[in-house]
Amino acid sequence: MRKILLTAIVIMGAIYIFFIPPDPVGFKIFMKLIPMALIIMFAVMTLPLVSQTYKRIIIAGLCVCMIADGVIYWFMAGLITFFIGHLFYIFAFKSASRKRVPIWAAILLVLYGVVMAIWIAGSQFANGEAILGLAILAYITVILTMGWMAIRTRMVLAITGALLFMFSDSVLAIDRFIIDIPYREAFVMVTYYAAQVFIAASIGSRVVKYSVNRNNLIR
Repeated sequence: MRKILLTAIVIMGAIYIFFIPPDPVGFKIFMKLIPMALIIMFAVMTLPLVSQTYKRIIIAGLCVCMIADGVIYWFMAGLITFFIGHLFYIFAFKSASRKRVPIWAAILLVLYGVVMAIWIAGSQFANGEAILGLAILAYITVILTMGWMAIRTRMVLAITGALLFMFSDSVLAIDRFIIDIPYREAFVMVTYYAAQVFIAASIGSRVVKYSVNRNNLIR
């Protein structure tokens, strides 16, 4: 059943991205939400190998992001809702955190944050949009934290999902505030849906813990 759901997610995502016109907006929003509804179903059907708490928080985050998909046409409402969705993912990843972030990964994340803050938020401060600039800084902080906590889980699916989410958000922000990006819709939505699938699939990631005797693996 999960394989059927994955196939349906790919098909419905492709239909939305490549075949649904901008108008009417209501129909476009409806079609945009179908892949997310399928992803939530996929998450519900995934056996939790991390913990039940992790699964519940991830599903809550998926639901919030689905709401954000519907209200993103009102930009600030969408920004705030996605911000809340990222908080759920942060709490989920924190519950599964096992190790520190490697130095090289920490440096890359910080560099990314500094560049995006100067480039995106800085452009808004320069235009006199202080409130929007502050909102963008807060959003950059929360997606960096999400990526940071995902890396600490050492779960490949969670890390891949978080990084794809960061990429999708970055493309959207650059296109909206800096320069027009060709095929922006495809770049943003393909990576966004993929990010949510990977995060949902991380519910079934196998976490390896060690007992006092490190020769004994407790799975």
